Amino acid sequence: MLIYKIFRRPEWDQFRAAGETLGAPVDLADGFIHFSAAPQLAETAARHFAAESDLVLVACDAGRLGPALKWEPSRGGALFPHLYRRLVLADVVWDKSLPLGASGHIFPEGVF
Repeated sequence: MLIYKIFRRPEWDQFRAAGETLGAPVDLADGFIHFSAAPQLAETAARHFAAESDLVLVACDAGRLGPALKWEPSRGGALFPHLYRRLVLADVVWDKSLPLGASGHIFPEGVF
């Protein structure tokens, strides 16, 4: 099962250069890296990145993240994937641009 992380372009560039990340400022503040499952992704993008266009969508295989990945209640009581360790480039299955269109973000084909 793939889970997804949305990065702003500078965050993604820094992650790629370093080879690892503890996430965005919100992740650092919360003590874990926020991910979304596919059904949660559009709402996450709309809620937290509504007007942002230079984004990168990163997919990771939940099964390969090990016991540091926890599914915990969040928005509306739904279980969201939270990673309690550094994310390393080897964890990334793929990355794709997530542009902003006239009616919201344009997700890559096959995500939903």
